[in-house]
Amino acid sequence: MNAVAVIVGSTREGRFSEKPARWILEHLRRRSGVDAKLLDLRDFPMPFFDQALPPAMPGRAPYQHEAVKRWTAEIAAADGFIFVTPEYNYGPSAVLKNAIDWVYPEWNRKAAAFVSYGSAMGARGVQQLRTTAIELQMAPIRSCVHVPVSTLWAHFQGGDVDKGLAELESSATTMLDDLLWWTNALKAARANA
Repeated sequence: MNAVAVIVGSTREGRFSEKPARWILEHLRRRSGVDAKLLDLRDFPMPFFDQALPPAMPGRAPYQHEAVKRWTAEIAAADGFIFVTPEYNYGPSAVLKNAIDWVYPEWNRKAAAFVSYGSAMGARGVQQLRTTAIELQMAPIRSCVHVPVSTLWAHFQGGDVDKGLAELESSATTMLDDLLWWTNALKAARANA
């Protein structure tokens, strides 16, 4: 059984991210051999990273902040990830980047996929997250789901978001196929290391 976490990458009031996160979570839960879980950053109110030693430092003491401890345990328990990310000013949200930066070895050698929205359908935010994932020794997959701006605006204008998300079924299927292949391969490789 592969544990895959869907991470809600925004904590804003009136946020859109919950909708595509729950949508992709439901797709993931339909797959056999997958234990899918939603990780909402609202449930992990971490301060901005300010520690003397980085998470990658071998032998450093565990961090004492309770939300960070819970977050780190959730990341350690997962075999793969789907980041649902907005694009703010050509990048991911600060709260998502901060959550990523609090952890290091628990991300290593695990697959990552992306569902994005915002300006340019979130593609520029995903590009930055791919680079971050590589630095964390993750395997970001090529396939993504980029939510069109029209679906995002439907959220803010009381329109039919579900209809817009339904139009992304094909890209969601491809992304999940690729993510689960890599998640399984990397889990097997970690077990044999």
